[in-house]
Amino acid sequence: TDVISSVSFAGNNGSINSDRGTQLPGHREIDKFGQNRDSVYFKDGVRHIDFVLSYVDDKDGDKKAESDDRKTYYLKIHAPWEVLATYADVLKIKVPFKASDIPKAREVPLEWLTQPFRLPDNVMRPEPDYFTAPFDKSKVDFFLIDDKDTFFPPSTRNRIVYYILTRCPYYKEDRKEKDKTGIKRLLNNGTYTSAYPLHDCNYWKKAQDMQCESERYHLYKNWARFLCFYKKQPLNLIKKYYGEKIGIYFAWLGFYTEMLFFAAVMGVICFVYGVLSYEDNITRLVSLEGYMSQMNTHPCLLSLKLCVTLFLEFWKRRQARLEYEWDLVDFEEEQQQLQIRPEYELKCSGRRLNHITQEMEPYLPFPSKCARFCLSGATVLFWTCLIVACIMGVIAYRLAVYAAFASVMKDSPTSKIQLVGSLITPQLATSVTASCINFVIILILNFLYEHVAIWITDMEIPKTHLEYENKLTMKMFMFQFVNYYSSCFYVAFFKGKFVGYPGNYSYMFGKWSKLRNEECAPGGCLIELTTQLLIVMAGKQMVGNVQEALLPLFRNWWGSRKGRSNPESTYSRWEQDHNLQNFSQFGLFYEYLEMVIQFGFITLFVASFPLAPLLALFNNILEVRVDAWKFTTQFRRPVAAKARNIGAWKEILNVVAILSVVTNAFIVAFTSDMIPRLVYLYTYHPGSEATMRGYITNSLSFYNISQIPEDNLPEHGENPSWFNSSTITRCSYRDYRYPPGHEKQYTHTMQFWHILAAKLAFIIIMEHVVFVVKFFVAWLIPDVPVEVKAHIKHERFLVQEYLHNYEVEKLKMQLSQSFCLSTETASLLPSSPRKHQVLSECI
Repeated sequence: TDVISSVSFAGNNGSINSDRGTQLPGHREIDKFGQNRDSVYFKDGVRHIDFVLSYVDDKDGDKKAESDDRKTYYLKIHAPWEVLATYADVLKIKVPFKASDIPKAREVPLEWLTQPFRLPDNVMRPEPDYFTAPFDKSKVDFFLIDDKDTFFPPSTRNRIVYYILTRCPYYKEDRKEKDKTGIKRLLNNGTYTSAYPLHDCNYWKKAQDMQCESERYHLYKNWARFLCFYKKQPLNLIKKYYGEKIGIYFAWLGFYTEMLFFAAVMGVICFVYGVLSYEDNITRLVSLEGYMSQMNTHPCLLSLKLCVTLFLEFWKRRQARLEYEWDLVDFEEEQQQLQIRPEYELKCSGRRLNHITQEMEPYLPFPSKCARFCLSGATVLFWTCLIVACIMGVIAYRLAVYAAFASVMKDSPTSKIQLVGSLITPQLATSVTASCINFVIILILNFLYEHVAIWITDMEIPKTHLEYENKLTMKMFMFQFVNYYSSCFYVAFFKGKFVGYPGNYSYMFGKWSKLRNEECAPGGCLIELTTQLLIVMAGKQMVGNVQEALLPLFRNWWGSRKGRSNPESTYSRWEQDHNLQNFSQFGLFYEYLEMVIQFGFITLFVASFPLAPLLALFNNILEVRVDAWKFTTQFRRPVAAKARNIGAWKEILNVVAILSVVTNAFIVAFTSDMIPRLVYLYTYHPGSEATMRGYITNSLSFYNISQIPEDNLPEHGENPSWFNSSTITRCSYRDYRYPPGHEKQYTHTMQFWHILAAKLAFIIIMEHVVFVVKFFVAWLIPDVPVEVKAHIKHERFLVQEYLHNYEVEKLKMQLSQSFCLSTETASLLPSSPRKHQVLSECI
């Protein structure tokens, strides 16, 4: 393998020169155009080291290794001004050219009430406000450059260096191969073990050198500690230290958590309202189900859906404000994310002309693209079918265990099984154990599919980074959507709907299996849906928090157990960071995915569990600080990246919000007992007074026991002691069917069709009302605040005006110098008034 022992940024398209015979620079950093000089070190941090490459070499015994194992070597890279200026121009990085003259917003009345939640101004706003413009290397004097060493912040410097490293070729002097390009390939083939920018100091104390800003320390002190959970996040400092992409994530997560507070309040109100308003005259058998239905018969559900709409609309406004404040308004995705991936260039040998750029570029032939797409689709379909098969297995478990529980409990006196009161029933025991088993299966399938999804996406060879992220996002979300929600969808929309009736039951795998389709509890399936949702949602959050907090901590302790014993003076910054966990390119992907799955739980099934937003709120308060703690203390400093929004997750959230309207309407209509109760109350109640008396009897149908087929009869001696076939001739079951002896016996009654029509009408009306309110609110709230639009226009005007004035002044200087030179060469000739006239006209 080739090992880089010297780095040279040559011209505008840098190259990495590899030469085994070259001495490793040791404690030296790479200066401009390959010249080495001693680096400037601080005790707590390294000011001029922009990037570090590490590799392991057992054969270089004569070299001085800077690690505890005496095998790991570190190559420090410094980008000089010429390189930074060149690539800042290429990447169109915005830099300040004038101090902002926009007055600060007026203080809001009673703003002092929010003082306990604020952080110091130097933490919330670590940089003054400037008007900015894309950097132009030919106009250096146009920008506010006081010190070239500190003009570009560390996040911008490491982004530029990483941009170069991912694209510059590497080769030996005697063998040049065009396909050897980029640090990513060197990391994949093991030439280098890691590549990362450095943290600025230790997180637990400030840097001793006053010139070091100690941003990591401030982030830990004011953001990453759990005791700061009630404080606002220092988003500007996060953006400055980690880059805009990570800053946008924490801005979205914080805003989502704030909006959960209002949704949680509405959920608690719905819950309390249900407790206080359900009727006591319904039998205990269905009272809990009636209470669950009662919680959503009023505007509570509509209010919760309104909270979801407001969250999405207000986030658009918050995002627009951040785009302006962080100079992302004119940021074009193709500047970074639409650039061709190095992996695409390596794997696509074909070349064709790009009619826009008029340059030859690699491309993937159509037959190869179709074959890869078909293989990808087949793989995703296989894993989706695997999930369905697992759900079928859990259903079979439910049926078998329910029969086992019923067999054990049928002859036992009730007093012997009242461990938790009368709530111990075969249905409840089966539901809880099946939900736990289903959750374990979900975790196993997720672990396996993560690697499969990455492999599938790599196999498709996406052309750009944006395309790669979008494809991976869609695959992972589709899989996890089916994986997490399929069991809840089964309980909500399928369980108890295809049961049949006594004498004509439906079976899961046919009559030979003797596994009847599941029935709901006497009060319906809503309680079981709540149980399923609670176990899966709470279990996912608990496992996720433990995994996020403990795994990095244990891995870092294991990796640094030797280095921590060294004196701090010899435990260098690059070695400390090397022992931290690497922040992979999928780091934010999994964080977004976790929150979007949670968003689905609290929106798709809020009708069955109004307290889900409260549970999510408690989790997210912890999630913000756990993520902050991980980034600050357990991870290497990520390479800064720009992003103006949350990407494909925005559209996914919109789709989930729209789908949630449909699912909740169906849950209320078909899973809860609300519609049959209302139809009975207003249409089928006895007497002239609207009452629920007789509802239980009205909801039951009857079957003649003598007509039960022989295969369905209980075994001899299985009848309970109180059963007497001579006096008990019929059994009751929940349904609306004609009684035995009727000309339409055992077919659905007219009340059944009235209830079905009422359910469909409710779904249509509810969906239309919610969608009308949703779109009206979306129309009423503009996506971009008015003041932000005004500031954007004002800044664009200033940029054009200042650039125009700059060009005019530059032209004046050039003409003045040209005139001076021409007068010196023509001093012996007679003066020409015409020349002065022309100069004045030009000026």
